[in-house]
Amino acid sequence: MGWKRGLPGGLAVPVLLLVAAAGCGTGKAHERPGAGVPSPVGKVLDDTDESGRHYREIGRKQAPEVDTEVTPDPAGGWDVRLDLRRFRLSAAGAGATAVAGHGLAYLFVDGGLVTRLRTSAYHLPAGLVPHGTHHVTARLYADDGTVWAVQGKPVESTADVTASGAETTTPSAATRPASGAPTG
Repeated sequence: MGWKRGLPGGLAVPVLLLVAAAGCGTGKAHERPGAGVPSPVGKVLDDTDESGRHYREIGRKQAPEVDTEVTPDPAGGWDVRLDLRRFRLSAAGAGATAVAGHGLAYLFVDGGLVTRLRTSAYHLPAGLVPHGTHHVTARLYADDGTVWAVQGKPVESTADVTASGAETTTPSAATRPASGAPTG
């Protein structure tokens, strides 16, 4: 004896699947407040950095911290290493939303942007640090492009580097946080 399904029973399953799928839309009417989307963090200030990016004020206790260490590379140039606390560098493609403790580090030499970092290490070519003393600064940004700030000052750290011009052997790479930047 074979198994038969009548027309009404055979149509019931596809109809139920269509109804269930329609109820699983992405409409915001059924979402819980704050579900799936991180809430904005901090307060965006009117103050901006040199490129016009607004500061995002956050309390000292929640604020990320960064220290910058620069050492000569025996093969030439300089190795930059960031020591990050309460901060995780976001992967490429991260959403453009400010999430506490996440974002990018921008690396500057003498105030000029060199690169945006998604890792805590970077090789700085010797040509960017010619003869003399230079300031290598790492500043922390949220994924939405705002600058993390504490008491109206950007969260950043600067290392002074002295290059002889002929080689990259004796740096003055003592790390000094910028004024107003959080310290340990």
